[in-house]
Amino acid sequence: MFSAKRKYLERLTPKFASKVEFGEHVEGASPPSVFIGKFGYPKVFVGPLLPPTHGDTTHMDRPEDWLSSQNHQKPLEVTDVINFRLQLARGMHAVKINDIHDNYVGKLREVALAKKSVEMQVDFTKKPRGSFFNEEVQPFGPSAPMKEMDFSNAKMQIDLEKAHDDTDLLAANAVNELYEKGVLVSTIQKAFSIGSFGKEKRRKLVPTRWSITAVDDTIGKYLMNEIKTNEVLDRFLLFEFYGFKNYFGVLMTPTTWKYEFLEVFLRIFGNEEMFFADHEGFDGRKTYAGMGGCYYSCRLAVVEKLREMQKQAGVVVFRESYTGYIPTGVWLVRESTRQALLSQPKEFASMNEALNYLSGKLMLPMWKYKYKGTLIKQISAQQPTASKIAA
Repeated sequence: MFSAKRKYLERLTPKFASKVEFGEHVEGASPPSVFIGKFGYPKVFVGPLLPPTHGDTTHMDRPEDWLSSQNHQKPLEVTDVINFRLQLARGMHAVKINDIHDNYVGKLREVALAKKSVEMQVDFTKKPRGSFFNEEVQPFGPSAPMKEMDFSNAKMQIDLEKAHDDTDLLAANAVNELYEKGVLVSTIQKAFSIGSFGKEKRRKLVPTRWSITAVDDTIGKYLMNEIKTNEVLDRFLLFEFYGFKNYFGVLMTPTTWKYEFLEVFLRIFGNEEMFFADHEGFDGRKTYAGMGGCYYSCRLAVVEKLREMQKQAGVVVFRESYTGYIPTGVWLVRESTRQALLSQPKEFASMNEALNYLSGKLMLPMWKYKYKGTLIKQISAQQPTASKIAA
């Protein structure tokens, strides 16, 4: 399934060009941000992302802020995110994934673990060119190999530095402890990718797209273990959000933990309806979700909310993407789901009532969701009701 989805989303990838002209020497403030590619694995290209501007650039690499109305005078559009992301030039230095003590890698780790924007200067072997778009990772601007890299004021976040210095701490434990301390998921993902955590001899570089899913999955499983001991939700709740040409409907049901993510790409090229789905029951998954990293990003947001509610529930997430949608990374799924779960939920007495309401919100007919989905059919057949749970 993932291969088919990837090929489809690649057709949606725009051919944007950066409006910024980069020379062979670039000075600016990295948000801070680093990128590790997967091409050539286990030998990969690592390097910083930096714009030719100075000062506070943290907004350029903090997806947690991009959909939040509290952080902007007006809601951002997808083109706003693309425009400032294309201002980030990527430096490239080839290194084996186990060479975590490489001089360049050590410098980049300081950047990745920094608590604020890092003033940098990079000399490239040639003018950076091109742009990068991917269904898993947020876009960035032109790339080129590096000759030299220097920086100043890279003071590490204390919690990240402690986790890095603890060479007896398992990587998963480091990720979860940092999450509990309030470190942003996107920050943990960057530190994870640059080989900052785990037993010293087992540390390695992780391509950025893999580190995003690894952290989403690790924290998600950690929170799932907790919410499975909570009382079952006693009603049907629906949370909604629309943004960046996407609709998200998060339906919570009065059952024990189970989760299904249903996503549809509707008429983006013409009349196509591309449907992808994955699910898990109370015991979780044993195989990688065929629909890719968005499954884990969405699940993380869902279990965060259930933990906050001190409940467990069945959860079916409906996502529809419409004409004008542009893939900018799985951050959009995680943050859209989080935004939906901040909304005031609508309550329903039965699954039928909830699905009837959703039928008026979704463009794809509900019978197609029931036909393609798994848990949605199971829960509909069981017909739990709020009144039965309450009794």
